[in-house]
Amino acid sequence: MFVGGSWVGPDGGHYPVIDPATEETVGGAPEASRDQVLAACAAARAAFGPWSRTAPEERAAVLARAADIIHGHLGPYAELAQAETGATTGTARGMQVGVGAARFRRYARVEPAEWAIAPQINDAGPMGRAGVMGALAVRQPVGVVTCITSYNNPWANPAGKIAPALAMGNTVVVKPAPQDPLSVYRMAEALEAAGVPPGVVNVVSGRSVEVGEAAVSSPDVDMVSFTGSTAVGRRIAEACGRDMKRQLMELGGKGAAVVLDDADIGSAVAGIGTTFSFYSGQICTAPTRVLAQRGVYDRLVEQLAVYAGRLKVGDPREASTIVGPVISAEHRDRVESYVETGRKEGAVVVAGGERPPCERGFYVAPTLLADCTNDMRVAREEIFGPVVCVIPFDEEEEGIALANDTEYGLIDYVWSGDVARAFRVARRLRAGGVGVNTVGRNMEAPFGGFKQSGVGRDVGSYALHAYSEVQAIVWPG
Repeated sequence: MFVGGSWVGPDGGHYPVIDPATEETVGGAPEASRDQVLAACAAARAAFGPWSRTAPEERAAVLARAADIIHGHLGPYAELAQAETGATTGTARGMQVGVGAARFRRYARVEPAEWAIAPQINDAGPMGRAGVMGALAVRQPVGVVTCITSYNNPWANPAGKIAPALAMGNTVVVKPAPQDPLSVYRMAEALEAAGVPPGVVNVVSGRSVEVGEAAVSSPDVDMVSFTGSTAVGRRIAEACGRDMKRQLMELGGKGAAVVLDDADIGSAVAGIGTTFSFYSGQICTAPTRVLAQRGVYDRLVEQLAVYAGRLKVGDPREASTIVGPVISAEHRDRVESYVETGRKEGAVVVAGGERPPCERGFYVAPTLLADCTNDMRVAREEIFGPVVCVIPFDEEEEGIALANDTEYGLIDYVWSGDVARAFRVARRLRAGGVGVNTVGRNMEAPFGGFKQSGVGRDVGSYALHAYSEVQAIVWPG
């Protein structure tokens, strides 16, 4: 493990990391003890003072060098990420390692951390004599940040936490997902080579709940940044609440794709179809709950079924593969159980629904469930796999109501040939983000959820805000 600038052997030995495509062992990951996690938090605390006082330009230079190192090792890093996650080659190179390097480079851009506030003229009163008061708002680092990352992207997700936290002058303890922590250790090597001082970045891993609990509850930790399920997020939030620790929570999603009767069906199918292919549906932003107006419902279901049936499922190392495996056998079984539940609830399986004929690996066929209702479990719970359910509706108001009838609110989508109509609907959706005729994202736009989908916003400058506190300095003019 990487603790206090040194590589430390784990108290709990190592556990195997499994390739989801081959079921073979990729390598061994360290199993930290509680004491080792607390030592990592203490190392981050000791390093915080000096690092927070380092000039922003010096911190930025470290991040820029890290970006160069990661980009220079794109090939082998992507091979490791692919072996840990089962991602296709293009995804591993572009969306995992490539985006990870880009995020370090993004936060190597120094931004103002203070701004003047308009002077205020005060009347004489109990607080003192009349006069002009000047003020300055200053962004200060929060302190030590525990970053708990998700398994679906072991490069972009950790980089999206580490880079803005370091840019603001924080120090970090990273607890990667137990399924694929090896890439995060490569990231730590890159940061070490880039010149990050000892203790500024620490990485500890393990499968036990104790590891995560220690990284959250340590008295040296000031903030927890978590990406994962809503259920785990609730437990972390409760622990943070006891000590008033800051939180950034990017949790589950059940994105609604509202397809109106004037939509371009081909565009909608292409966007919704990314649920089948992108990370094999293991992504919180996926448009997994499709709400189709009656006028386009039959055509949309028919074309989505054709789309799903054409996607090649198999070895992610083959160039022609579109859909790779899910992360584990347990998760494959979980996704399949949801499909069976959908059948029992009355949904019609019009594509997929059967395990692909692959000799090895944890594969799930792209599956389309039609004739769903919004009260079905498949429509209300996050499946996190290549499964899409389609729900018909009649009037626009009904579609909006169905979209909002969920405990989640991360990203929704609207397809319509009338842009003004699409924006009108988008503004009424209770979600942190809405895509209009696209599933693409602007990487400077704020990212985060309403309701049970999270707390706070990151990405772009919003991430710098998330990893900072605002301090007001006031003086007589």
